[in-house]
Amino acid sequence: MLTRLDRLVDEIAALHSKLILLVGPDGCGKTKLLGELANRRAAKVMNVGAELGKRLAALPQRQRPLHANVAMRELADEYASGDLLLLDNIELLFDQSLRLDPLDLLKRHAHTRRVVAAWPGQLREGRLSYAEIGHPEYQDYGLDGLIPFEIETAG
Repeated sequence: MLTRLDRLVDEIAALHSKLILLVGPDGCGKTKLLGELANRRAAKVMNVGAELGKRLAALPQRQRPLHANVAMRELADEYASGDLLLLDNIELLFDQSLRLDPLDLLKRHAHTRRVVAAWPGQLREGRLSYAEIGHPEYQDYGLDGLIPFEIETAG
């Protein structure tokens, strides 16, 4: 699986949007696979929840939505290895108080560099989702501008 992902990372370099989302159920190994890819590529994985959360926690609640995009861009620049950015624990991007469109944010980063991110939701019937219908953070997306990389359940 690592070899297949590694090859895909090379193949997307020429695309306009260079976004790969690792998709699979909780506990299937998305974080482990990202770590293995980071080791193979001599890169770092950014824990978005921890790093972005740390930056935004220093700001008053009202200012966080205004600074979230800039903080994420600065962190991406710090964590990128060449033109490769690896992202894990992106759930904070779905926090309604930040007023972000998580997938759009990832796609914008993927215009300038290759981005591989662990998607914390599901892929069903050709659609990506985050949370369940009725949940305040529920999101539903098409697959335009990204490549889903499905991970089979371990075991």
